[in-house]
Amino acid sequence: MYKYQVISEELKKKFTDGSFQPGAVLPDQEQLAAEFGTTRMTIRKAIQSLIVEGVVYTKRGSGTFLRKDFASKRDSFAPLLNKPLGATKNYAGREVTSKIWELDARLPTTEEQDRLVIGPEEPVYVIRRTRYIDGKTYAYEHTIMPTKIATITRKVVASSIYQYLAEEAGIRIAGAHRKVYAIKATAEDIEGLGATIGDPVLMIDQVGYTDEGEPFEYSVTHLPYLTNAVVADVEIR
Repeated sequence: MYKYQVISEELKKKFTDGSFQPGAVLPDQEQLAAEFGTTRMTIRKAIQSLIVEGVVYTKRGSGTFLRKDFASKRDSFAPLLNKPLGATKNYAGREVTSKIWELDARLPTTEEQDRLVIGPEEPVYVIRRTRYIDGKTYAYEHTIMPTKIATITRKVVASSIYQYLAEEAGIRIAGAHRKVYAIKATAEDIEGLGATIGDPVLMIDQVGYTDEGEPFEYSVTHLPYLTNAVVADVEIR
């Protein structure tokens, strides 16, 4: 994890432990740099990452502020369009658990070969699980991952796959191509989300890439409409 990422996580902890109230102004970058023993450029990157996550905002000449709706956002889930970091990372400090429906290996379908740029004889993992945040249903995930990427066990699937890839397998995740749209709940969603047939479901279709440009996962994630929203802050330069 880069220094600016560590700082952004530490700041989020301060936002939730009562050190800052929603709407409060943050110390200036010089003060934060001194507090964290780093440079203003690193602090600037940490603040920019928090802006992208919708945690803080800036006013020219006035400073950086914790969003007034930050507390209410913690009661809902907002998958970010541009940060495929996984639930454990995106919701640091909250209880993230999993129910595993399937962990198997097989040869890839034609579509999976195309999406992952692999051959027909290269086996893939099939991972299906439901993710919970603070005991509430967050998402039902169906993930296809080449077995050559890393050895995936039930213990890994029960916790954080992304964290395991980064810390144990040495995989550096660079980003992902995502499509987000709405569908009607399927039979699988009854099991995975506790949804009712016909309910609207938010769907994220994603291919994740390592920093070497290699696809490492093809996933389809379904999210219940009552507790989810997609957030994207657009910066105009």
